[in-house]
Amino acid sequence: MKLDFTIKIFSDLLESFIKSDYGFVTVREYFENQPDSGIILRHDVDKKPYNALVLAKIEKDFGIKGTYYFRILRSSFNLDIMQSISSLGHEIGYHYEEFSMNNGDLKRSLSSFEKNLGIFKKYFDVKTICMHGSPLSKFDNRDIWKTYDYRKYNLIGEPYLDIDFKKMFYLTDTGRKWNAKSVILRDKVQASDNIPKFERTSDIIEAVKNNEFPRLAMITIHPQRWTDKYVEWFLELIFQNIKNTAKWFMNKVK
Repeated sequence: MKLDFTIKIFSDLLESFIKSDYGFVTVREYFENQPDSGIILRHDVDKKPYNALVLAKIEKDFGIKGTYYFRILRSSFNLDIMQSISSLGHEIGYHYEEFSMNNGDLKRSLSSFEKNLGIFKKYFDVKTICMHGSPLSKFDNRDIWKTYDYRKYNLIGEPYLDIDFKKMFYLTDTGRKWNAKSVILRDKVQASDNIPKFERTSDIIEAVKNNEFPRLAMITIHPQRWTDKYVEWFLELIFQNIKNTAKWFMNKVK
């Protein structure tokens, strides 16, 4: 059995979509044009931004544009890499987490958001944002928008708040699994009941080949999970299994 979450299997996944005549749109393009088909490749760059650049180059080679959301933290925010990814034609967005970073203080959170978004906008034409899950915090970063309006900052959308996932299939590699509810704390959407389930990336590829994959979907990728470097791959597996155990327990005690 081939290893999952490698660069090779990622490339195979993209190739399967292209061979089955799927188009690709960025998050921004989706909000602007509202297409009824296509794949939105969303990348949440929580850490290891170099891995994101590797994926961005592969997508460029396939003629694909995706959206890359970076955090403000040093583990994610690498301006040289972000500019390289942008130069390949991909969208850059802000992976915000102010509400959890500021322990639920609304005024401090908004002030911090304005400052950090300004840093992003200094270098990139940021039109969309997406919350970071912050699983260890009791605060949901989206809750800041129950009081404030992000659209006043010339932003056109936030996937969790502005997409009807009953009409768009949502697939995420959170937990180093595919849509694994037991290890997902906040990366959840209100989806339709009739959704396909996948254990491995190879299952997705087979579904695409057999015309069993939805024609409109958002696929969320965390680049730190995807690598052909065996030591890095193995360490990510160990770390994620430990993290998944903690997430499973947190889900149980909610």
